[in-house]
Amino acid sequence: MAEMKKSALSDWKARKAGEKSEEKAEKQYYKTHKVGYKRTAGDVIFDVLNYTFFITFTIICIFPFYYLFINTISDNELVSKGLINFIPRGLNINNYINLIKANEIGQAFLVTISRTLLGTVLMVAASAFVGYLVTKQQMWKRKFWYRFLVVTMYFNAGTIPWYLNMSMLGLTNNFMAYIIPGIVAPYNIILVKTYIESIPAELEESAFMDGASYWTIFRKIIWPLCTPILATIAIFGAVGHWNSFTDSLILMQDASNLFTLQHRLYLYLNTSSNIGALMNSGVSSSVGETLMQSALNAKVIKYTISMVSIIPILMVYPFMQRYFVKGIMLGAVKG
Repeated sequence: MAEMKKSALSDWKARKAGEKSEEKAEKQYYKTHKVGYKRTAGDVIFDVLNYTFFITFTIICIFPFYYLFINTISDNELVSKGLINFIPRGLNINNYINLIKANEIGQAFLVTISRTLLGTVLMVAASAFVGYLVTKQQMWKRKFWYRFLVVTMYFNAGTIPWYLNMSMLGLTNNFMAYIIPGIVAPYNIILVKTYIESIPAELEESAFMDGASYWTIFRKIIWPLCTPILATIAIFGAVGHWNSFTDSLILMQDASNLFTLQHRLYLYLNTSSNIGALMNSGVSSSVGETLMQSALNAKVIKYTISMVSIIPILMVYPFMQRYFVKGIMLGAVKG
């Protein structure tokens, strides 16, 4: 039986490797047969327009981040006068140093990191396990529970009923309000389910014959093979948690220590007078003076907080990008 399981796993891996080799061979074929091909004027014009469009589009997408960054590392007086547009002038990293010293921002950053890590881990674990369960014909009322799960994607009671429900559950001014509602994510469960259905059934059958339980099969076979789709939904969940501020705005009205980084940014962007909030309890007067001197107006601190909010996602996203196409395509073939 063990040999059968190894054989099935080898066949599945060989099929995946074969798909990659076919794609590579196809690319090599086109590359080889390109020799001797006479390009027409239309081909040249198309390439020029194509490259021009995508280079321009890329610059348009990148420039806002670049503009924020150069304004946070330039001389604050020049920034306040709007003189920094393309090239940084007067190198200055005190904005970031002073921002770290502000207790409110540090606390908000810690809350956001905590909810992102914990919320993402629990969501991925739940999506993987539930996605695996709903593929099993032996699951009690499987079709009912799966349809019930899908229906929740199309109906929303609204903000007020949601708030009342969270209040009755004791999740206002409570850190778990960030975690519990996001553990079950129907869309992610569907992606995992359809991905698992693409894995050969022979792997599980041979494991069952060897006496493995559902939990053992899930932990030792299904989970490792689902890395692409799990990495994909992990990014979805992490970005959602990191950028969320509505739940903090509505549910944490009496718990300022649980405000997220995005909530703090929202406050500073909407009320310029909130720059004084950086000098609340825990910040010494000397630090307060430094902050006021380094931020001649609200513009500097808005730029700095915005950049701090963006940097973590920019650092993580490129490393997970390779899983996106593979995970989504394989997880969306079946319905």
